[in-house]
Amino acid sequence: MSGDHLGLNEYQGLASRSDRTKGKGNGFDLPVLGLVGEVGSLLSEVKKRQRDKAAIIGYEQTVLEELGDSLWYLAIIADHADIKLATLAGAGPEVDLPFAVLQPQHALPLNTPSAQFEKTLLRLAAATGELAAAVDGSHGDKTLLQARLATVLQQLVRAANESEVLLEAAARANLQKAEDRWPRERSYPPLFDADFPADEQLPRTLEIDIYERDASNDKRYVLQSYRGLFIGDRLTDNIMQPDDYRFHDVFHYAYAAVLGWSPVTRALLKRKRKSKSRVDEGEDGARATLIEEGVATYVFGIAKDFDFFADQKPGDLSLSLLKHVRQFVRGYEVHSSPLWLWEDAILQGNYAFRFLRENRRGRIKLDVETRSLSIGELPQ
Repeated sequence: MSGDHLGLNEYQGLASRSDRTKGKGNGFDLPVLGLVGEVGSLLSEVKKRQRDKAAIIGYEQTVLEELGDSLWYLAIIADHADIKLATLAGAGPEVDLPFAVLQPQHALPLNTPSAQFEKTLLRLAAATGELAAAVDGSHGDKTLLQARLATVLQQLVRAANESEVLLEAAARANLQKAEDRWPRERSYPPLFDADFPADEQLPRTLEIDIYERDASNDKRYVLQSYRGLFIGDRLTDNIMQPDDYRFHDVFHYAYAAVLGWSPVTRALLKRKRKSKSRVDEGEDGARATLIEEGVATYVFGIAKDFDFFADQKPGDLSLSLLKHVRQFVRGYEVHSSPLWLWEDAILQGNYAFRFLRENRRGRIKLDVETRSLSIGELPQ
């Protein structure tokens, strides 16, 4: 982003890099539905705040995010129509305008939804509905489409003014979120244990054998071995209806390989960072282990409904899923890991899990340096 201020057209160009709707449908339906959904979310948030005055914490941040998402969809719809965002604000075809021109005043913290803000959101919803009607069916009337887009932008500016949020701040936060999820360049962050002694680091390469056995009571359990030695406990599904959760340690190994984080794996391999007692207790201790188990269980529950993400590619996983996962680990070192890296860990772990479900055994290979986890047949 050039200069001190972000331009409307500059934002539109940056936003279009994360556009995954182009080439799908008629080019307008998905972003229009997205815009309708985001405006609806804004209205819902105001309704909740009116109903529960005590639930005011984080309201300003929520409004900031929803306004940014609404602006993103508006910019994408305009981009699909080959209309510049600054043009909607009254600029000439080759002229960009900074967001600051739309809101020359400074923003103050928003504490409660005002009556005027509520009315503006209703007008924004109405303008969004009129925009949806303009793109329904034929898209030949570009003049009408541009007018409807301009009206939505005007209402977004009013909503930002009345919510005391800078639209430029919403736009920048939106771009940061898109980069967190769909980066232009993937650069791995430093490993969390890079500065610790070698015997306190997660092994940079590792092979673990996983296989299933029958118990005497007709149950099945999973064993694991590392360098010929059994590690961990015998694992069963711990649920009334078997679902192969006994293979779930593969998710912990994926977190270790891809994120460079796994208190569970550290405990199994006795690689806790004991040279620093605060890290040993705070990052590698029992609470962190429980948090990781919670993440694995939560993702497993979602994955079961989607064939363990068999048809998902990098960039496909739900943004809300990834955000919820990161919320689980708030306060721990791995919270700084980008969403795209979390997705990599989840997809690689589920690939290995699907292999184990099919073959009932396998050899896991971790490579922390390349952030990868692979699996193959276990030698007889």
